[in-house]
Amino acid sequence: MKTLLIPVLAATVAATALPAAAQSYDRHGPSRGPAYEQNYGGWQSVSQRKYNLDRRIDQGVRTRQLSSREASRLKDELDGLVRLERNYTRGGLTRWERQDLDRRYDRLSAKIRLERRDHNNRHY
Repeated sequence: MKTLLIPVLAATVAATALPAAAQSYDRHGPSRGPAYEQNYGGWQSVSQRKYNLDRRIDQGVRTRQLSSREASRLKDELDGLVRLERNYTRGGLTRWERQDLDRRYDRLSAKIRLERRDHNNRHY
């Protein structure tokens, strides 16, 4: 009986541990960047990424963390990224193009974060 129970127990432990081990590990945590949805790894569409970044820029203007000049410059950069992504997707995104866009969107996201924290370059 014991000899039969041990392999069954080992198989049960392995069956519950394997799905956890197969999950991707994101060393940056849940706030990795705008390229990833809540399921960590799903690619967001052009419209979703643009909406998220555009919303953050608008919030910065509303809370006066961004000047209108900063917001305009950031929105121009966002529009340029949307155009670039549309060009890339015409023939289907390659891995390099996806990584390039991911880096560019992450860089723009960081710029928005920094611009919102710089107090509009005011020195108190």
